[in-house]
Amino acid sequence: MLLKLENPLLLSKIIDIISELVLEVRIRVNEFGLSITAIDPASVAMIDFKLPKTAFSQFETDEEVLGVNLDNLKKILKRCGSGSILILEKKENMLNIQIQDRIKRNFNLNLIEIDSEEKPVPNLEYTSKIELNSVDFIASVEDCLVISDACSFILKDNKFQIEAKAINSALSEFSGDEASIQGENAKARYSLEYLQKFLKAAKISEKTVLKFSNDCPLRIEFKPEHMEINFILAPRVENED
Repeated sequence: MLLKLENPLLLSKIIDIISELVLEVRIRVNEFGLSITAIDPASVAMIDFKLPKTAFSQFETDEEVLGVNLDNLKKILKRCGSGSILILEKKENMLNIQIQDRIKRNFNLNLIEIDSEEKPVPNLEYTSKIELNSVDFIASVEDCLVISDACSFILKDNKFQIEAKAINSALSEFSGDEASIQGENAKARYSLEYLQKFLKAAKISEKTVLKFSNDCPLRIEFKPEHMEINFILAPRVENED
């Protein structure tokens, strides 16, 4: 396996985002590219990341599964600069990581066995789809963080709302002028702790796509340049007295 990636700073940011949710992952490399699918330890959120073959300037591989500690990988990738070239090469039970800029630097990362079962991304059906500017999504979630630890996504009468209620409340409302709104009326509540972590991906993607149904998991899609990262988040179900 030999992969060469120009300007790897965006990959470094993605690995940093994923490392906030999981400690260890399987990186799959095959004829289509590089991908990571993982579930956080609390089984609340799933991450699905794809970096297609076309993103690489050199791509030579059979099918490989690389078990890595994300904290260690993150620290190495952060050594990349704005003009760096990243080369990944598997050598026996090690991942050789070469960073080329003015000088060539080499790191060897020990590959690990991961015991947890790998689960496929569920094929969920959604009644509602919202596409909005990521800056607006970020602002709305950060407004809700001032109020509560959870917020509701509401689609009603062709308007989309992000709302948090406690003693106080916060509400952002979007019409068809500010967002692309499709689907049926729906409402679901989600953890702001997780949504706040997803905001890092929103900051590197111009658009945010939200797919949800009544009290069902949320799917959030981001497509920064040459890659895509998606999250699935379980709903917050409140117990009634």
